[in-house]
Amino acid sequence: MIPYGKQNINEADINSVIEVLKSDFLTQGPVVEDFEKAIAGYCNAKYAVSVSNATAALHLSCLALGLSKGKLAWTSPNTFVATPNSVLYTGAEVDFVDIDPNSYNISFDELRKKLVEAKAKRKVPDVLLPVHFSGQSCEMEEIYQLSKEYGFHIIEDASHAVGAKYNDKPVGSCEYSDLCVFSFHPVKIITTGEGGVITTNRKDLYDLLIRLRSHGITRNPDLMTKESDGEWYYQQLELGYNYRLTELQAALGLSQLKRLDEFVLRRNQIAERYNILLKDFSIKLPTVLTKNYSSYHLFVIQIDESKCKKSHKEVFSDLRKNGIGVQLHYIPVHTQPYYQSLGFKIGSFPASEKYYAAAISLPVYFDLKDSEQDKVVETLKVCLGS
Repeated sequence: MIPYGKQNINEADINSVIEVLKSDFLTQGPVVEDFEKAIAGYCNAKYAVSVSNATAALHLSCLALGLSKGKLAWTSPNTFVATPNSVLYTGAEVDFVDIDPNSYNISFDELRKKLVEAKAKRKVPDVLLPVHFSGQSCEMEEIYQLSKEYGFHIIEDASHAVGAKYNDKPVGSCEYSDLCVFSFHPVKIITTGEGGVITTNRKDLYDLLIRLRSHGITRNPDLMTKESDGEWYYQQLELGYNYRLTELQAALGLSQLKRLDEFVLRRNQIAERYNILLKDFSIKLPTVLTKNYSSYHLFVIQIDESKCKKSHKEVFSDLRKNGIGVQLHYIPVHTQPYYQSLGFKIGSFPASEKYYAAAISLPVYFDLKDSEQDKVVETLKVCLGS
């Protein structure tokens, strides 16, 4: 089986973890701080906060921006459920903005239209979570201008997009957002096993995130409500969580980060080769907008059932039966039973539903050989009935 994605671990990665195992710290040590500084430096952001996974990163980001009962956030229906779930964890409400049929990201036109309607109803969102689907940034400059007009904060869900660029600047620089979240799950561009990072340029958010990831606790006497009882003393200032990253994970991430550009370059080469090999197939190929350099976490095609002899479901099933481990990203969140119970209805976001009815994620990862990619292409040709 050729999987749709997988990690690449080399001897340097393994040795970096072994070094930590032989050190004095397995958690809350210096390697975590080194990893955070390296991520911030790579992204040209002032601060980075590592956490146990990207869902935790999204949750803390929502909390840090004040989401709570009575507040509202919007995001894309074309994402993993973790994005809107993170809003609901805070007690806030969530709603969706339909996607652009070419980029599969939040549609700027739909966002602008929905904001006009929301302002008339006095229900403008407090936070927007644009999702950089497959590794391509949303139209952040334009979205940022809307945030200034309508007064909402921005959390970039860049779980797919570490190593990507927008306007020739790294995704994660937070030039057009308050916070940016990355995922380091094994199928992502680089991995820490599980893990996530939040970047920001705001010192107030950084300080709050540091506390929230560790039970809301501080040892900083300047933040305490009374004089310290002694060197052992700490205070809990907020209701926080145990969302810390371990030294082992940070060591792996720090080692992987050294090869990030190499990983992203290879993914772009694979994507370019797919575009050439698949150009005459009865499918729609992904579109990368001019301001973007995609990290290509995913390479998503759409099946044109009017031109091929099989249904979308049949093509997907046949590919898997023939050893191609394709996947589908994503089932529109508003169609999930839990979100249906909240009042969302089928047909509310037609572009996302139309995309879902045709999408297939083909294999793309660093170790994918040309011969394996050729097998993917030849198998797809047969499965399409071409």
